[in-house]
Amino acid sequence: MTVIEPPTALPAGVLDLPELREALRTHDFGTVFRLARSEAGISYSKLAAECGIKPERVGALARGRGRVETYEKIAAIADAMRVPGCMVGLAPRPWETAAEHSVGRRAILQTAGAAGLAATLPVGLSSSSAPGRIGEAAVKRLRERVARLRRLDDLLGGGDTYRVYVAEYQDTKRALRTGSYSESVGRELLALCAEQAQQAGWAGFDGGREQDASTLYRESRSAAEQAGAVDLAGNALAFMDYQAVAANPRVAAATAGRACEAVTARTPATVRALLWERYAYAAAVAGDSDATDRALTAAREALGSAEAGEPQPDWAAWVDHTELDIMAGRCWTELRRPLRAVPLLVRALAQFDDAHARDKALYSTWLAEAYAHAGEVEEAARITARAIELADGVASARPRHRIAHVVSALAAEYATVPAVAELMAQKV
Repeated sequence: MTVIEPPTALPAGVLDLPELREALRTHDFGTVFRLARSEAGISYSKLAAECGIKPERVGALARGRGRVETYEKIAAIADAMRVPGCMVGLAPRPWETAAEHSVGRRAILQTAGAAGLAATLPVGLSSSSAPGRIGEAAVKRLRERVARLRRLDDLLGGGDTYRVYVAEYQDTKRALRTGSYSESVGRELLALCAEQAQQAGWAGFDGGREQDASTLYRESRSAAEQAGAVDLAGNALAFMDYQAVAANPRVAAATAGRACEAVTARTPATVRALLWERYAYAAAVAGDSDATDRALTAAREALGSAEAGEPQPDWAAWVDHTELDIMAGRCWTELRRPLRAVPLLVRALAQFDDAHARDKALYSTWLAEAYAHAGEVEEAARITARAIELADGVASARPRHRIAHVVSALAAEYATVPAVAELMAQKV
């Protein structure tokens, strides 16, 4: 059967370009479009027509303005340009067969990197057709799968990842109900269920599914307690606190404090830092500057105590000094201490590239708010406008809520400032 390729299909030689592979991995489609034109002679108008994107939008992306973040658009671009799904973090596309693209398997797996996840992983436990008892080797494979799927959250919003994470969690729950395993393997499976429920809950929270997130956090805590995984149980409590902090900050601070009580000398450094920084944020929102300062100090001391080579759980491995700077900046912003907040946020945000559009947009809103507290209104408006641009198309509710909050606060006090008036005119 003859396969008719679309006019925007990228030649194999172009797909092999390291710059293009990296751009695909990080969803930098502006660079992808520029390389398609310069290396394959594909016009922006053809790309627009085949990808279902307005021509002016393609041009703006190629000039480095804005990003494509939704699943639907990423899939449309991959199909139009005949990019294998795993190169952009998707499952194999319907048109893919061994004969239909000439990018070598090794190149595809290398390209997949942090974003090409689900397509390159073996199936979960209960989805496997292999019969028999669940042993340590199967648990090890599942743990690796959970860790790799977690990397989806680096580049995609919860609106895109929620169903993936929930499906994985449900798969492991089925294995627990129907599988055969030893007592020790059962505990490990319960702990993995707790991890998966937390990740699914986080994606739900990020995607605006508040009730689903709350349910998943409670299920996570229950599974962690059954498994005897004290650190995971404490983290579930901290997640519940983080979700509740806006509605009732004092209660949330008390909950976060209880999570910190789970900290022992055996608790890994990153877990201690994570629990303390979440307590700091709850205390800041509650207006308790002394408790905030103590918790931030405890978080930094915890992270600084980590010895070289000390194993850290993957679910807390992302906590580093940049993360602590971000959280500290957010805390001091909530406490209206801009002289403390601004340097921390500026330093930390300099470490984020635009591939992490959700997080950069979200955290920038606290920098904008801190500048507003300092009376630097034009700078606050400029940073907010940039956050709006970054958040465009991201499948996450959190940046949108924060942007709306900052725009509303600026409008209430500075509506006559031209930069703010221009900001108010934008659709947030």
